[in-house]
Amino acid sequence: MNLRWDDLRLFLAVHEQGSFSGAARALNLGQPTLSRRIAELEESTGEALFERQSYGVALTAAGQKLLPAAQSMAEWANEAKLSVGRQTYLPEGKVRIAAPPGVATEFVVPVAAKILKLYPQIQIEVLSGIEILNLGRGEADLSLRTRMPTDADLVCLDRVSSAMRVYSSQSYASKLPQKPDIRDLDWIVWAEHSGDSHPNQELSMLIPNFNPAFCSDDFNVQIAACKAGLGAMVLPQGLHRHTSLRELQELDVDFGPDAIGNLYLVCHKRHRHLPKVQLVVDFIRKEFDFLRREAECGA
Repeated sequence: MNLRWDDLRLFLAVHEQGSFSGAARALNLGQPTLSRRIAELEESTGEALFERQSYGVALTAAGQKLLPAAQSMAEWANEAKLSVGRQTYLPEGKVRIAAPPGVATEFVVPVAAKILKLYPQIQIEVLSGIEILNLGRGEADLSLRTRMPTDADLVCLDRVSSAMRVYSSQSYASKLPQKPDIRDLDWIVWAEHSGDSHPNQELSMLIPNFNPAFCSDDFNVQIAACKAGLGAMVLPQGLHRHTSLRELQELDVDFGPDAIGNLYLVCHKRHRHLPKVQLVVDFIRKEFDFLRREAECGA
C-alpha cells in the first residue's frame, strides 16, 4: 500500500474541520474533488476512514489508526518546509510534555522557563495528570514517567534516579524529636482512588494500621497542606531544589537504600528526531545530568 502525503493532507483536513464541506473551504478545493480523493484513499487502505453523520463526519476505527501517522507526516512536512525556506532555521512549534503533577510543577516548569527564554518560537504545553497518555496516538510528544515503558514503539531517552525523602514545614518539624519515628508522623498522601499511590503503598508496608492525616488527589493541595503544617510527605530529593519546595524542611527519617524514585524520559520513535522535540529533549537531559551530579556529590 503506497499512501501519498497529498492524500493524507486531505484526510487530516477533513478530520480537523469535522466535515467535507469545511475541509473543502479550508483547502480551497471543490467538494466533489475532495470526496473523490478521500474515496480513492479509502480504496487504497481497504477500509472506510470516515463515518458520515448528521452533523459532519467522525473517524472510523481505521481512521483513528491512521491519524497518528498522518499527523507525524504533517509535522515532518512542516519541518522540511521551514528548513528549506530559511537558511538560519531554528526549531519552532508546540511540544506537548506529559508528566505527573509533582514533576510537571517542580521540574517541567523550570525547564520550560529556560527553553522559552532562549527559544521564544517554541511553545510548551504541559499535560499534567496521574494517567499515562498514549504517545502512539499522538496525545503528547514527550512523557516523563515513573515507570519504564513496555511498548516497543516507545524509546526511553534518559533516566534519572532520586532518593525519596520526608519533608514538612519548619513549624511542624520544630515540634518533632531530633530523629522522629516514622510511625509518629502525620502523613500527607494521595487519595485512595488516585493512580499515583506508590508512597501510600510504601507507608502501608512500614506502618501497621496506616492511617494518614490528610489525603488529596491534587499534588498542589498536598504541598499546601504540608506548608500549612498539617504533616509530612514523601518527595523525591531531586525535586526539592526547585521553586516552592525549598521552604520545606527535610526530616531525619530513613526509608532505607531501596527508597529510590525513577523518572524516565519517553518519546515515540516517530517523533524522536523532530527538531523541536529534540530541542526540548536536550534541555531535559541537561537537567537530568545536573541532578545526577548533585546526587553523586551528596552520596
